[in-house]
Amino acid sequence: MLHDLRDADWTRRAGLAALTAALGAENIRWVGGAVRDGLLGVPVHDVDCATLLLPEEVIAACKRAGIRTVPTGIDHGTVTAILKDGPIEVTTLRRDVATDGRRATIAFAQDWREDAARRDFTINALYAHPETLAIQDYFGGLDDLRAGRVRFIGDARQRIAEDHLRILRYYRFQTRFGAALDEQAEDACADLAHTLKGLSRERIAAELLNLLALPDPHATLARMKARGVLGIILPETCKAHLAALARLVAAESAQGIAPDPVRRLAALLPPSSEVAETVAARLRLSKAQRSRLVGAAERGAGDAADPKVLAYCLGLQLAIDRLLLTAADARVLDGWSVPVFPLKGGAIVARGITAGPDVARLLHKIEARWLAEGFPGTDRVNQMLAEELGTSAFNFD
Repeated sequence: MLHDLRDADWTRRAGLAALTAALGAENIRWVGGAVRDGLLGVPVHDVDCATLLLPEEVIAACKRAGIRTVPTGIDHGTVTAILKDGPIEVTTLRRDVATDGRRATIAFAQDWREDAARRDFTINALYAHPETLAIQDYFGGLDDLRAGRVRFIGDARQRIAEDHLRILRYYRFQTRFGAALDEQAEDACADLAHTLKGLSRERIAAELLNLLALPDPHATLARMKARGVLGIILPETCKAHLAALARLVAAESAQGIAPDPVRRLAALLPPSSEVAETVAARLRLSKAQRSRLVGAAERGAGDAADPKVLAYCLGLQLAIDRLLLTAADARVLDGWSVPVFPLKGGAIVARGITAGPDVARLLHKIEARWLAEGFPGTDRVNQMLAEELGTSAFNFD
């Protein structure tokens, strides 16, 4: 059973009422994810608006109403209205003139059904009137939403040919919303998987990470592997790695740790820093993501020996990654703050040790003792320094 949009909090945002007054209720419809998720009773963050008005008309109407706009994608008909309760993307109705699997040439349209026809899945082509919240459904999206079915609008192969990324989008949406598989979509994705090679690495990485961030993507990735899709974008992954992902998902759930897509990507790869570097480069991950992926690849059975020392040396996030990936318990780090080593080189120099390698060696030695003793306080570190110097204990800042 679907929820009534009138019960959805997002439909009562003051900014939406202001935008409706500015553009005219008959000129706009809420569309896409907000409508879909609102009907499912899922929290909504972003709201998209489709409009009969041309971009310049949207800008002029908003200006008259005192609403600031940003031409974020004006060549494709999108203007962002800056509202107090969040920005809203307002996009003029469109139709595709030409597509090549990577990008589309569009023309503005004046027909709601024509705009809906260019969208990917039926559940994403639901339009809601801004005042009555009545739903316009041109392709059976409401029935598909009730059935938990992710279905392409029209012929699946044709829709994928228009934008090859729809293969990965299909798997992501099917993981999130699907209860039963659509065989036409499954076959089309498998048959056209090779077309993913023509997409930018950034687009592939974004969709892959979005899929991995979902609560439990294991079954979907296993199906992608069996149908030859996963091998196109992640050839390093084998059945053993899929089993590792299943164990990781179970460990995250059991330990109450939020899913993390980079950690899960690491599970899909062999524990090799060289392989991790190769995949990070191929997917053009950010520096931070690459660092985590490589760090996770260097995991080992000894990581669980002292999780807090591991976190001190690597940072909390990477330590949790490595513990979970080696089937260890990471809950010991929950709420724990990594302490700061309380000894500085200046305190050693003040004791008469010349600044240089000797100070560094002494710091390292005392730090090792500090770690071995479980991060004792300043008084104990004072004693360690005194012992190493062979003198009586003293204080330092």
